[in-house]
Amino acid sequence: MTRASSRRPGPPTRTERGIPEATVARLPVYLRALTALSDSGIATASSEDLATAAGVNSAKLRKDLSYLGSYGTRGVGYDVEYLRYQIAREIGVTQDWAVVIVGIGNLGHALANYSGFGTRGFRIVALLDADPNLVGERIGDMEVRDFAELEAIVKADRVSIGVITTPAGPAQEVCDRLVAAGVTSILNFAPVVLSVPDGVDIRKVDLSIELQILAYHEQRKSGEAALPQVPELPAMNGLTDLPSVGGGVGA
Repeated sequence: MTRASSRRPGPPTRTERGIPEATVARLPVYLRALTALSDSGIATASSEDLATAAGVNSAKLRKDLSYLGSYGTRGVGYDVEYLRYQIAREIGVTQDWAVVIVGIGNLGHALANYSGFGTRGFRIVALLDADPNLVGERIGDMEVRDFAELEAIVKADRVSIGVITTPAGPAQEVCDRLVAAGVTSILNFAPVVLSVPDGVDIRKVDLSIELQILAYHEQRKSGEAALPQVPELPAMNGLTDLPSVGGGVGA
């Protein structure tokens, strides 16, 4: 998952409590690992055990958790349930966040059917689409509503998070409508970089980019010999009819 908008990137930022954004991005991973340990009946875990469960090194984990406070006990480790609560509280998932999903295609259907949102502090209050053929369709215990109702829904349910699962074309318009309605956090699955004003947080999920990153690593594991041959440029084939330096178009 990537953070993407049209704003110019700056130096690494910190939250109001001074927690680096990179650490904030790892907190949900630690929460998931702690939940798995708790579900397995494990009451305490060392930093090494928790780091292994989260897929990071123990030094990074201890550094990250130091921003939250001192929750570990030397020689004993971390109380799994207590640390899980502290991280959940820090992230904000001990609250009930109202969410709308806009764009009920295949991905929108899949997200609407995902049962994990409710257990993590997120309440899907509306599924929205502008296609009249989809409006009125039932997905689980919810009915797809007309996108024209967006503003009224955001106001009535105090929606602060919007999920965009539309094609690239209408995504910016949808984003603008969400922001104008008062939504201040957006999760974007559309294959396009969206422009948002200051004060609005946006996260972009691009599965194709993640697959390309994996392809890069697979290619390196298979060896440089497997790399495709890059065709030569025309100038390298002896062509001489290219403009000379200082003699370009209009010279």
